Amino acid sequence: MAAPKEESPVLVAFTLDFETGGLKCQTSACTQIAVHATRLDTFEKIGTYQSYIAPYNRKEIAGATKKRKTLKSKYDNDDAVSMDYEARALEYSAITMDMLESYGKPIEIVAQEVLQFMIDNTPKCPKNMKPFLIGQHIAFDEGFLCQMFEYAGLMNELKKVLRGDEDFYGNWHPLYVDTIVLGQLALCHLPNVNSYKLEIMCENLGIELDDAHDADADVSATTNVAAVLTQRMRSIGGEYEGEELAISKAEKSRKHFKI
Repeated sequence: MAAPKEESPVLVAFTLDFETGGLKCQTSACTQIAVHATRLDTFEKIGTYQSYIAPYNRKEIAGATKKRKTLKSKYDNDDAVSMDYEARALEYSAITMDMLESYGKPIEIVAQEVLQFMIDNTPKCPKNMKPFLIGQHIAFDEGFLCQMFEYAGLMNELKKVLRGDEDFYGNWHPLYVDTIVLGQLALCHLPNVNSYKLEIMCENLGIELDDAHDADADVSATTNVAAVLTQRMRSIGGEYEGEELAISKAEKSRKHFKI
């Protein structure tokens, strides 16, 4: 009697985007996060998470920065220093400090919720098939993800969920795929393509640009770019054999994208 055929594990990826108070993950604040969970066999969206992040202060994290030691008396008090919220960055993302104070959650709570979201949307699978990240210029967002999880003291928990490796200095980083690199592989032969911004890649790939004025819109567009390029990779002789991959739809309102 033949053994029953085992089903292949379902691969899942998390598309990630942050809106921030600046460009430096060491000092700039996270202001908004959006994460989509996607099945990679069909590119079906199986879950979404998004949240504003309430204003928060800087926090010294071991190994993050080298700080010169100074002698202090027991009467010295460290004044709280806010993370950077640059006016230009807030204007670009159409996020105000009032919005963050009214609708934002503490960064520690957001980190806990993102972690639980990832756990809830990760099927049982071997370690070499754990989820990874997808994003447009994802190295930028990965830095802010690490800031958030280090700030919340949950980096070791994140390691259990995502694939990743330690760098030369012993710092762990999650595995990610950058849609800019995928777009360059797919589109660099076209004479009219000299930029790989999200809206330009959508135009060249025939993707309707859906825009909802926040990080969630960027995530939807980024996932769609990855889906179309994946479908091209799966084609044989120029023909795709299989069902069409899922493309997300969202309300349009924003006129620009960050990257």
